[in-house]
Amino acid sequence: MFSTHTPSTSATEVPDRFVLIFDAPDATVPGIAAQAREEQVPQLLREQGYSISEYYPALGIAVVTSKADQLEDFRQRCAGYQLPPSVVPELVYRILPEAAPEANSYTDTDKFTWGLQAVGADLSSYTGKGINVAVLDTGFDAAHPDFASRTVTTKSFVEGEDAADGHGHGTHCIGSSCGPRTPAQGPGYGVASEANIFAGKVLGADGSGSDSTILAGINWALENKCEIISMSLGADVRTVHPPYVTAGRRSLELGSLIIAAAGNNAQRSAGNPGFVGAPANSPYIMAVAALDSTLAVADFSAQALDAEGGEVNIAGPGVDIYSSWPGAQRYNTISGTSMATPHVAGVAALLAESTGLRAQELWDQLVATARDVSLPAQDAGAGLAQAPSSAEG
Repeated sequence: MFSTHTPSTSATEVPDRFVLIFDAPDATVPGIAAQAREEQVPQLLREQGYSISEYYPALGIAVVTSKADQLEDFRQRCAGYQLPPSVVPELVYRILPEAAPEANSYTDTDKFTWGLQAVGADLSSYTGKGINVAVLDTGFDAAHPDFASRTVTTKSFVEGEDAADGHGHGTHCIGSSCGPRTPAQGPGYGVASEANIFAGKVLGADGSGSDSTILAGINWALENKCEIISMSLGADVRTVHPPYVTAGRRSLELGSLIIAAAGNNAQRSAGNPGFVGAPANSPYIMAVAALDSTLAVADFSAQALDAEGGEVNIAGPGVDIYSSWPGAQRYNTISGTSMATPHVAGVAALLAESTGLRAQELWDQLVATARDVSLPAQDAGAGLAQAPSSAEG
C-alpha cells in the first residue's frame, strides 16, 4: 500500500509571491477581454519589471515575485487602464493524503476493478476516443507498458524536474481516468481507455506544487484544447481561493471542464466531517467526493459546509483503488478523493464523446445522469458518476 505519511495539506503561503487576477470590467464581452489578456496585461507586467514567463494569457492570471510597495504601484498603474488586478498570496498545494481502505461490496474481478464496475465503464461501448484529457499531478511513467500504444503528451511545470513521475500519484490517477480496460495482466482499470492523455507535472516528486505550477498546467491544458482537466490535489483552506474562480470560469468559457478532489480532511468516524478545500471549492470547478465499494461515503471524504468550504458536486470510487504505478512495481492500490476524481474525469470523457457536450453542458449532464446513492448532497453531491451505455448518445 501507498505510504500514509504524506505531508499535511494545510495551506501555506510562498514568501513574496503573489497571484494577480485580471478581470476586465467588460469581461462578459469575450473579444475585448481576450484582447486585454493577450496584449495590455503583458505590456503592463513588462513595464513594471515583472517576468511574463509566469503570465497565463488563457486565464488572465500572473504569478509574480514582488514586495508590497512595488505591488501597490503596479495596481495603481493597472487602474489607469481599467484593469485592476485582484491580488492574493501564492499558496502551496499537495497530493491529498491516502486513507485506510474500508468494507467491500463491489469487488475487483479478473476483468475489471470495482471502480469501473461502479461507474458502469465495464458496460459502456464508449472509450473517450477523440477526447483530450489533462491530468495535472506528479507526472507520468511514459515507459509503462500498458500505455505503449497510447497518445500521451507530457510536460513539466516543476523547476528542475522532467515530466517523469518520481512519486506515483500521477501515474495512478492517469491509470484510473485513461488507462486500459484490457491490460496484458490484471483487471481493466481505466475508464476512458482511448482518450488522448495530457500529463502535466504540476507537483514535484515530493508531492507538492503551488499556484504558479498549477495555473501553468491549466493554461497549457486550455492551449491544447483539453475538454477535461483532472486535478487530484489541494490545500486545506475554507475560503475560496480567487485564482480558481477565474481559472474555472475561463475554462468553461473555452470549452473545458475542471474536475478536482474535494479533499481528505474528514474523519467522520470521529465526528469530523472536514470541508472542501481549494481548488475544488471554486464554484466553477466540479468537486468530487469519494465512495467506498458499498457506495457509502468514505470516512476521509470532505463534506460541504453550509457556511463555508464549497460544495460537493458529484462522487466517484475512491477506496481501495487499483491502478497503474511507475517503475517495476507497475500497479498499486490506494485510497482518497484523489482516486475518485479521475474516475469522474474518465466518465466525463465518455459523455463528451457520446453526446458532444462540453464545459457547463457537460457538467450538467454528469450531474443529471449520476446514480442516486441515497446520501446527502453535502456528502456525495448528485451521486455516483455514471458512464453512458452503448444505447446512449
